[in-house]
Amino acid sequence: MAELQISAILVCTEPEVRFFTGFHTPFWQSPTRPWFTVIPSAGKPIAVIPSIGEATMSQTWIDDVRTWSSPCPDDDGVTLLADCIREVAPTGPVGLPMGPETHVRMPLRDLDRLRSMVGDFVDVTDIIRGLRMVKSEREIEKHRYICGVVSDAFDELPELLSTGMTERQAFAAFRAEILRQGADDVPYLVGATGPGGIDDIIRQPTDRRIDDGDMLIFDTGSTFDGYFSDFDRNFAFTTVSSGARDAYRAVWEATEAGLEAVRPGATTSDVFTAMNEVLKANGSLGNDIGRMGHGLGTQVTEWPSHTADDDTVIEANMVLTLEPALIWEPGKAMVHEENIVVRSAGPELLSRRAAPELPVI
Repeated sequence: MAELQISAILVCTEPEVRFFTGFHTPFWQSPTRPWFTVIPSAGKPIAVIPSIGEATMSQTWIDDVRTWSSPCPDDDGVTLLADCIREVAPTGPVGLPMGPETHVRMPLRDLDRLRSMVGDFVDVTDIIRGLRMVKSEREIEKHRYICGVVSDAFDELPELLSTGMTERQAFAAFRAEILRQGADDVPYLVGATGPGGIDDIIRQPTDRRIDDGDMLIFDTGSTFDGYFSDFDRNFAFTTVSSGARDAYRAVWEATEAGLEAVRPGATTSDVFTAMNEVLKANGSLGNDIGRMGHGLGTQVTEWPSHTADDDTVIEANMVLTLEPALIWEPGKAMVHEENIVVRSAGPELLSRRAAPELPVI
């Protein structure tokens, strides 16, 4: 902030407010009330929040908590926030994250009114991005714990699932197992089943019954103390085709190539290329997912992205996913994912490494 001569930063989304304050509540699920945190160039952050959150915010390290009674559509914290900004940044400028993977969580008319009161904001995405991409050891421990919980739950899956179950029953059984193993929540769980292969890996479960010869993928983002895991596992039921076995082996080997490529000083595009070369050598018909992994933290997906042109320089203590994917037959995709933390000597697995051969239930 000093280098860019920024007097204060405003954040108003759940991950950023929680990152700077420790304010952790599921109340963000309600879209009714806006929540703000102002980070001055000197001193501690200031919370400008609805009064319903005062008790919880006061339990954090934040001393200055300013509140109003919300909802108040005519002035839902805008004047209080403007007064705070003018107090700590009387001459500006004030930063606001504006780039990819950020958003502003307040009504557009309130944002327009705030600008009229304090002036235009400048983009500070790079500051926020740099802070959140590189994790502390305390953050890494939270990731390690939840990745271990989900790894244990995946190990139990063959005992939980069987043919004849519906997708809904399978999803419910797996979600319950993750919670039983020690997760706080399972806010993200997608997957699918399909005869001999899967064409849609992000849909919600249906009443379709699992049958012999089906493939299954579960991809879960589960949390502990607000930090995510995000990895998947693939299974077959009773029988499996050679094509599915080969596709599974291809994404497993692509992940190995990704693990070899991850080093401080390498780029996310280096990692993408290493994995993509293995997929192409194994006859991939393409990959339209857009990336092969990403950052992980207080959100299930964060910066950076493993793409051909992202080119983010990898640093020690980044927590990343490796997620190679291929289409091995028309309408049949195979995706594999692991979670890692980057160390000075290379990657350390946080998820328990998947079996090299496709598991059969």
